[in-house]
Amino acid sequence: MIRGENKRFLFLLVSIMYCAGAISQVSDTTRRGAVKIFLECDDCDMNYTRQEIPYINYVRDVREAEVFVLVTEQSSGSGGREYTYTFHGQGKFSGMDDTLTFTASPDLTRPIIREKITDLLKIGLMRFVARTPLFNEIDIRHNKDLESEEVIDKWNNWVFEISTEPQYESEEANKELDLRNSLNISKITSDIKLEIEIDQFYNRERFIRNVNTDSASSRTYVTSATSMDNLFVKSLGEHWSAGLFWRLGSSTRENIGFGTEIIPSIEYDIYPYSEATHRQLRILYGVGMQKTSYIDSTIYNKINENLYLQRLNVAFQVQKKWGSINLLLIGSNYFHDFSKNRIELNSSIRIRLFKGLSLEIDGGIAHINDQVNLKKGDISEAERLLQLRELATKYRVEGGIEITYTFGSIYNNIVNPRFSSSNFRY
Repeated sequence: MIRGENKRFLFLLVSIMYCAGAISQVSDTTRRGAVKIFLECDDCDMNYTRQEIPYINYVRDVREAEVFVLVTEQSSGSGGREYTYTFHGQGKFSGMDDTLTFTASPDLTRPIIREKITDLLKIGLMRFVARTPLFNEIDIRHNKDLESEEVIDKWNNWVFEISTEPQYESEEANKELDLRNSLNISKITSDIKLEIEIDQFYNRERFIRNVNTDSASSRTYVTSATSMDNLFVKSLGEHWSAGLFWRLGSSTRENIGFGTEIIPSIEYDIYPYSEATHRQLRILYGVGMQKTSYIDSTIYNKINENLYLQRLNVAFQVQKKWGSINLLLIGSNYFHDFSKNRIELNSSIRIRLFKGLSLEIDGGIAHINDQVNLKKGDISEAERLLQLRELATKYRVEGGIEITYTFGSIYNNIVNPRFSSSNFRY
C-alpha cells in the first residue's frame, strides 16, 4: 500500500520529471549568425542590456563565446566611477581586441549610468557585428544638436561628501542610540591625490532590570570613536609615487584618549598605473611616528607613549577572462621592539574551473603581536559581550568558499522581468 504522503511525493516527482522533459524539447532562443559574447560584469543590469542589445547571442560559458567582454571599474577623482570595457576576440575574431572607458560623474543617477555604459558596449561590439549578416539590421545615429564647448570646473576637482546615520531602537528593557557621521573631502588629478576623511561614532546602550517593579534599575554603556585620516600622494611617473599618511583620533574601545600617526611612504607598481583596472602589483613602504595618550594605563604601564614604526604593503590584483585574484599582504613593526609586529594576508580568488563550474575563495589571516594600547586590568562580562573593550589576541582567521555550477542551454538571451521584485513565497 502507498500511503497518502508517498502518493503526493510521487505525483510531485513525476510532475517535475514531465516538466523537465517538456522543457528539454524547447529549442534555445538564438539569433542565427549573431555574435556570441560572454559578458563578465558584476554591476550590469542584464535584463536592460539584453533588451537594448538584442542583435547578439549571450552565452553562459566563456569557452562558447566569440567575444569575451570584461568590465572593470574604479573610483574616479570626482567621486564617480570609471568603467573600463575590454573586448577580446576568440575563434574567428581572434586578435580583434579593444578597450573603451567611460567616467560617470557622481551626480549621475543609476538609470543614466546604465544607459551610458550600455551605449559603450554597443559601440565596442559594432566591429564584431559588422562581420555578421545582422549588420544590415543596424541603424547608427547621432545627436544632431551636439556642439563643442569648453568645460570649466568651478570646483577645481574638489569633491565633498557629507553623511549622517542616526539610529534608535527601544524595547521595554533595552534602549539603544547609535550615531554615525562622516565627512569626505578629496581632490584627485593625474598628478596628485588628496583625501581627507573624518568619521565620528557614538553608541549608548541602556539596560533596565526588574522592569515595572519598585526595584527597577538600569545600567548604561557608552562607546565612541572619532578619527581623521589624511592622505596626500604625488605621482612620480607611470610606476612610482610618493605620499604622506596622517591619522588623528580617539577611541574608548581601543583605550585611546588622543592619538596621531604620521607615515611618509613611497610606492612602486610593477605594472604601469594606467593598467590598474586589469592588473596591479604595488609595493608600498613607509616609516613614521605614532604618538598616543591613553585613557587608562596600558598593560605595559604606559599613559603616554611615542613610538616609531615601519610598514610594508604588497598588493596584487589581476582580472582576466578565467577569473580574478586579489591579494594584500601587510607587515608592520615597532622599532623599539621588533617582536611587537603584525602580519596580515587578505585574499579573494575567483576561478572558472571548467564549463559551468566556478570557484570563489575569500579569506584573511593575521598574526597580531602589537597591541600596545590594551587597557590594564580585568575584563568584565559586559565589556566582553558588548565589545566595549579591545581584547588581547595572537591571531585572526576568517574566510569562506563558494562553488557555483550551472548547466543547460548555453544561450541566455530571453528577458522576463515578471515577479522580479515580488516578495511572494510558497
